[in-house]
Amino acid sequence: MSFDFTGKRVVVAGGSKGIGRSIALGFARAGAKVSICARGAAALEAARAELSAFGQQAHAATCDLGVEADITGYVAAAAEALGGIDVLVNNASGFGATDDEAGWAQSLNVDIMATVRASHAAIPFLLKNPGASIVNISSISGYRPSTRSVPYAAVKAAVIQYTTSQAALLARQGVRVNCVAPGSIEFPGGTWEDRRTSNPDLYNRILDSIPFGRLGLPEEVADVVLFLASPLARWVTGQTIVADGGQLLGV
Repeated sequence: MSFDFTGKRVVVAGGSKGIGRSIALGFARAGAKVSICARGAAALEAARAELSAFGQQAHAATCDLGVEADITGYVAAAAEALGGIDVLVNNASGFGATDDEAGWAQSLNVDIMATVRASHAAIPFLLKNPGASIVNISSISGYRPSTRSVPYAAVKAAVIQYTTSQAALLARQGVRVNCVAPGSIEFPGGTWEDRRTSNPDLYNRILDSIPFGRLGLPEEVADVVLFLASPLARWVTGQTIVADGGQLLGV
């Protein structure tokens, strides 16, 4: 299935690597103008160049998604560069793993508050455009306990709940809000590629938990995001779609 986002303006908060990069590339491939942000300038510029190759406008800016002023400034700059915003994708994660003040602060400030702050900054622009939508990225960790990353699991559950509240708040104004909860996704330079060699016992345990016998690809998450942002999902709001190859099924 191909998507057509010709003329649409898409902002991906956290879009230089992994899932965020694949989401941004998916929208650009479908004809959208795309803006991405991240902290690392080199990866950001590399991703912007990839987006530009599709012939549509590509905007990129460095932004610390743990800093409120950075987020509001970035969203305003993205809207100006693209001429508005039709779709916001909140893909930020602080990956807080440790059950201590630092782990919780990182998770709360990025996974939750970046989603809240970017949404608040983008909503005035989204309200101007029929069919506008927000897609939040959570994780299957939000559906079950985690002893390896306690704060990460808790805040991902909060993202799922916040999605329903956002959807209820914005439905009568014509903006849909949905969420995607990926399972374990492997890509070059990502956590699971590293754990394949640094922690093979954990990697193989996760691999064995996925009925399809492999970890997911970022493009497989991106396709779900594009669906939720497209007119094909025009009657879908307040929902979280799990993209995990059956990992949560535990079979």
